[in-house]
Amino acid sequence: MSKWKERAAQCLRDEAQALLDAIPELDENLDKVIALMLNCKGKVVVTGVGKSGHIGAKIAATLSSTGTPSFYVSPLDLYHGDLGVIMPGDMVIAISNSGQTDELLRIIPNLLDRGIPVVGISNNRKSLLAKYSQAHLYLNVRREATPLGLAPTSSTTVTLALGDALACCLEEARRFSAADFARFHPGGALGRRLLTKACDVMIKENLPVAPPDMKLGEAVTLVSKGRLGICVALHEGHVAGIVTDGDIRRAMENSQNRFFELTVGDIMTVNPKKVSSETRISDIDRILNSNKIHCVLVVDDENRLLGIVDSFSVAI
Repeated sequence: MSKWKERAAQCLRDEAQALLDAIPELDENLDKVIALMLNCKGKVVVTGVGKSGHIGAKIAATLSSTGTPSFYVSPLDLYHGDLGVIMPGDMVIAISNSGQTDELLRIIPNLLDRGIPVVGISNNRKSLLAKYSQAHLYLNVRREATPLGLAPTSSTTVTLALGDALACCLEEARRFSAADFARFHPGGALGRRLLTKACDVMIKENLPVAPPDMKLGEAVTLVSKGRLGICVALHEGHVAGIVTDGDIRRAMENSQNRFFELTVGDIMTVNPKKVSSETRISDIDRILNSNKIHCVLVVDDENRLLGIVDSFSVAI
């Protein structure tokens, strides 16, 4: 291993160990924090200076995306006129590695005087931040991961992970679902997959449909023109079954000279996978993968064909 690979590996080992060292420090204070956050009627305001502020912004973003309304604001802005953004019903998470950051401590008396709950996160149990917080989460970071042990590295990693841990606890407590997550991420790929429905992506025109008594010789042409690899058998307007190009190939191999005497009804699958127009494409994707198929039929309550969704349609 090269010198730099070893240095990088040591950094990762140090930060990983710092995360493990934080686990035994999870005590009744964690329960207090979760209770405060669950009972918070307003927003969770996260604040911190410097690197702690950057981590705080990420924590606030994670909380907001997982069902806990939250935002980050700098303590400098709060001290210079923006304390009005914190309203009754809100709570504050204050982050400081030392727990003694002057710019942060200056706003604490105002918050306490107004009855705003304060949660402190620091690496100093005896700090003023720990003293004046309703609950304090101790990082237990013994050394930063840099060669000099000075720049915030292990401490910021543990703080960030602790914020994620809070979000995980709250997500479970609120029974936050994938659909809830999608509502907060409508522009992302995951949001689109969770919110998009069959009716939004299904193929509706020039569908390859045939009566069950159509000869397979004709069905071959239909399947080829449809470019979906299937033919849907309809009887009196209702789905009777489905024939795939694989079904046709197997019929050719097994029936040989009788192939052109066979009909769609002779080889069709009578219970093809069907979904409603309101089925989410994330669910359709699971149906396709679990059944190792590439298409599902979209039908109404009376089993009439509305469209077809293929694997390309759900790959968004």
